[in-house]
Amino acid sequence: MPKLKIDSSSVLLARCQDGRKKTDYWDTRIRGLVLEVRASGGKTFYLRYQDQHGRQRQHKICALGDLTVDKVRREAQRLRSEVVLGGDPAAAKADIKAIPTYAELAVQHLANAKSYQRSYETTEMYVRLHILPRWGKHRLSDIHQRDVALWLADKTAEGLAPATVEKIRVIFGRSFELAARWDIPGVSKNPTRGIPRPPINNARERFLNVAEAKRLQAAVANSRNTQLKFIVGLLLLTGARVSELLHAEWRHVDLERRAWLIPTSKTGKPRHVPLSKAAVDLIEQVPRFGTCPYLLPNPRTRKPFTDIKHPWDTARREAVLPGLRIHDLRHSAASFMINAGVDLFAVGRVLGHADHKSTMRYSHLANDTLLAAVEAGAARQEVDWTAP
Repeated sequence: MPKLKIDSSSVLLARCQDGRKKTDYWDTRIRGLVLEVRASGGKTFYLRYQDQHGRQRQHKICALGDLTVDKVRREAQRLRSEVVLGGDPAAAKADIKAIPTYAELAVQHLANAKSYQRSYETTEMYVRLHILPRWGKHRLSDIHQRDVALWLADKTAEGLAPATVEKIRVIFGRSFELAARWDIPGVSKNPTRGIPRPPINNARERFLNVAEAKRLQAAVANSRNTQLKFIVGLLLLTGARVSELLHAEWRHVDLERRAWLIPTSKTGKPRHVPLSKAAVDLIEQVPRFGTCPYLLPNPRTRKPFTDIKHPWDTARREAVLPGLRIHDLRHSAASFMINAGVDLFAVGRVLGHADHKSTMRYSHLANDTLLAAVEAGAARQEVDWTAP
């Protein structure tokens, strides 16, 4: 084992011995400090030592030129002290290398999401467009709460809606929940936890009245998309979600019992939607396409529509209903039921709400109905209780 007093001059003069691929020079002052000189001319500093189990270990410090020789010696001394105190620098470095990047975790997260999420495409889009560009190359142990909070604040400053920013936070946090469940190295806590959530006010309440519903019916009846009148009509008559209706299958529709089974709803549980006579009459007019299983497929592909934005935009423009979202049809279905005197509990059951909180957004409509009831009762009495 050739020895060398490793300093600025000696490392420049050190050469690989003839006939060998590399030569190791051991420092005469710091135990374990080694200069590896290769036949190619490359030179690298290492610290070699025995771990607590007596195994020979090697920790790379740096290549010649990355640090001054004085700094190399100071680092070697620090590492040597760590070994003496029971540490294992090489093992610690290997542990760091074993920590995956977020991009690697994202692959596993998306594979998991694809196995059960009906909205997988949305999750994939948020990961691809928002999360990976910022965090993809970072190791999981290098992603900290403060940095995530600043990043989300920047997203808000860029003009993203608070609900969108919250969706990004939830998906990003889900990655770390899965990493903890799978015991992936480098995850000690979820960096999205504890970040204040932006105030979200999505409770935009838009309900069709009778006149508007009639204008909409006329517009969709004239649509070039021949399925649109059935889609819009059944959304208003059932209060179903758009995705539920677009994926509905004939085998789940029982016109005799006037019931439609949704096998997997947003809550993850199957539910039955009662069908009014008007809904049954409309379904009986729906055209069938051979053996196609879907109730309202794209006539060209015989598959569920992936997007009806264009025909919907055309119809609402012709009906002079700017800003009306297709999801507002679900709200309108609830509005018509409540204004007809149906109680909130029954409306919630029809809409498939998991708890009463979702239905309570319509409580003011119920109050209007109740107010009309007491006004009618008071008028029927024909008594002026304020008279002296």
